[in-house]
Amino acid sequence: MLRKLAAIILAASLSLPFIATAQAAPKKDFKICWSIYVGWMPWGYLSDSGIMKKWADKYGINVEITRINDYVESINQYTAGGFDGCSMTNMDALSIPAGGGVDTTALIVGDFSNGNDAVILKDKAALKDIAGQKVNLVELSVSHYLLARALDTVGLVEKDIAVVNTSDADMVAAYGTSDVTSVVTWNPLVSEIVAMPGAHKVFDSAQIPGEIIDLMVVNTETLKDNPALGKALVGAWYEAMALMTSGTPEGKAAKEEMAKASGTDLAGFDAQLASTAMFFEPVKAVDFTNGAELPKTMDLVRNFLFSHGILGTNAPSVDVIGMSFADGSTLGDAKNVKLRFDPAYMALAAAGTL
Repeated sequence: MLRKLAAIILAASLSLPFIATAQAAPKKDFKICWSIYVGWMPWGYLSDSGIMKKWADKYGINVEITRINDYVESINQYTAGGFDGCSMTNMDALSIPAGGGVDTTALIVGDFSNGNDAVILKDKAALKDIAGQKVNLVELSVSHYLLARALDTVGLVEKDIAVVNTSDADMVAAYGTSDVTSVVTWNPLVSEIVAMPGAHKVFDSAQIPGEIIDLMVVNTETLKDNPALGKALVGAWYEAMALMTSGTPEGKAAKEEMAKASGTDLAGFDAQLASTAMFFEPVKAVDFTNGAELPKTMDLVRNFLFSHGILGTNAPSVDVIGMSFADGSTLGDAKNVKLRFDPAYMALAAAGTL
């Protein structure tokens, strides 16, 4: 699960010059990218199964779906204009494309982490015991955000611990060494680590439900000029969601293909789904996006980003980037809205009018 590995080259991506997107003319050919994570595996299946082609044909367009193995690279390519849409978290959508000046719309709110991300201590069973420890995590990632939220629940702050930037590829091995006593990471690494001696999961994303959100975002101007793209993507997505929950042999086969593509088997894939709050039904995604908690979550996220110096290049205040929500409200600079949560296309799917 590399969806959170935004830390390592985040600063570099934010320093890239933003190339303004001119008013896009209606077009027929579109490119979407995605990376490996349980909640995004349907995008690969949509491409391979022909579901995406069926919906694209319905609206007279072509949609090419590309898997990019490096999560950060996928976001960078979207931000640079190489793709019309990309899978990413809410935090990374705000910090990278929106922070880089690319007006971006959250077209599909697919899920939120509901236990996939965790704080793990060695030989200690209480979160408060993390005080004074070195904590290994992918710095400035969603793991870092989870740690900050966890510390807040026990009256601690980051100066009470020491962050050790550690690659996700090295996390399991690092935990196995005697000098590593605390890690923050995500599944499937969490499952591997908690099975090791002395490991205690003391906080996870289920304790901050709805805050680590996985999206399919698209370029706002492209979507505005090409509503067929939004309709085709949303229609294809919810056809896959219905198939996954159908209880049919075809649905099982679809999940088996997704599991194989993510490097696990069906049981492993189902276990990951169990700690992922998937919005299989569009009405649930619409309700979540319309909910009063989403702006509160994004306020937490933007303050975390600003306090860590990653809310856009040389951001003078937390309000530098504007965000808009379904009820028309905004956070930040209303004249510089660069991230939009718009459930309109998901609502079409909920109403059965795609």
